[in-house]
Amino acid sequence: MDFALNEEHLAFKEETHKFAEKEMRPNAREFDEKNEFPFEIMQKAFAAGFLTSGIPSEYNGAGLSSLINALICEELAWGCAGMYTSIMANTLATTPIVLFGSDEQKKKFLEPMTQKMSFACFALTEKEAGSDNSAIQTTAVRQGDQYVINGSKTFITNAGVSQLGVIFASTDKSRGARGLSAFIVPMDLPGISVGKHENKMGHRASNTAEIYFDEVKVPAANLLKREGFGFIIAMKTLDYARPAVGAGGVGLARAAFEEALHYSQNRVQFGRPIASFQHNAFKLAEMATEIDAARLMVYRSAWMLDNGLKASKESAMAKVMATDVAMKVTVDAVQLFGGYGYMKEYPVEKMMRDAKLLQIYEGTNEIQKHVISLELLGSVKNIG
Repeated sequence: MDFALNEEHLAFKEETHKFAEKEMRPNAREFDEKNEFPFEIMQKAFAAGFLTSGIPSEYNGAGLSSLINALICEELAWGCAGMYTSIMANTLATTPIVLFGSDEQKKKFLEPMTQKMSFACFALTEKEAGSDNSAIQTTAVRQGDQYVINGSKTFITNAGVSQLGVIFASTDKSRGARGLSAFIVPMDLPGISVGKHENKMGHRASNTAEIYFDEVKVPAANLLKREGFGFIIAMKTLDYARPAVGAGGVGLARAAFEEALHYSQNRVQFGRPIASFQHNAFKLAEMATEIDAARLMVYRSAWMLDNGLKASKESAMAKVMATDVAMKVTVDAVQLFGGYGYMKEYPVEKMMRDAKLLQIYEGTNEIQKHVISLELLGSVKNIG
């Protein structure tokens, strides 16, 4: 067992931190307040390789491991959770193609994303189908050598800026979730329209919108794997995505902790720094301990994926732990700042707003616990 990061890991971590410190941190408040997508910063993120980190090297991407991707996500979320979400969502959307696409599909759809800045979206959620994939109403009907898609998707990250989408639709509604199929869909096809950019509580630099499909004709060659395989594609994709979300929670929590530590060491009340009061010192100790524990869980789940091990339970545990820690630590940071923590002039109020979404997207933490419980109950040897 080796807990040390190697030189390659440390190099990626350091370079990403520099990017977050130089490009993201100084601009985070502005894009949050404007509720605006940071195209210029994303162009720099593309140049740095962050937008294509999940694309294999044989298709001109970086082909980074899950562990390196987790290191990158921690630093990006330390810089700005909203910008991190848009960058991370690109990997979320390309992962189904990487895992289940044919060589022809990978060449056709992944390689162009490495040649100029492009965004992709993962479109699973609907208004009446959040956690319940069996309730998906979007349909895909086979007509000759194409499928006709009708329906809508909601809360889709990057919807308004994407050139490509992986869309989940029912090809057999009688089978519920087992009747889902996944399609690679260029977002400029006739019949696709995108709603307004949602006015969210946090992650406001990240574009989130609805997508509408009205008689959208998609080539049958764009079907991933085969009909009825969409549920498995979605679940396997989320197994790979959860460590990245957990890493985002670690990065955000770390950012809030660093602000709280600095503030409490410099804020003087009753003639001494507030960090010297035991209650506050213990709170800081708890924050640091929980962040460290969450990071180790993220690393473990990413390592398991890199080594070809089944990690559904461990990646769900990491996502729950790390995002709950992000919420708790950011709330504690605001409390340590007192009244100043509630003011927009200080960074921790934004961090607290940003933390909430991490507990909700890519599978709510309640759904993660359901996944964990199914894994435990389905295999007695995992208990204890």
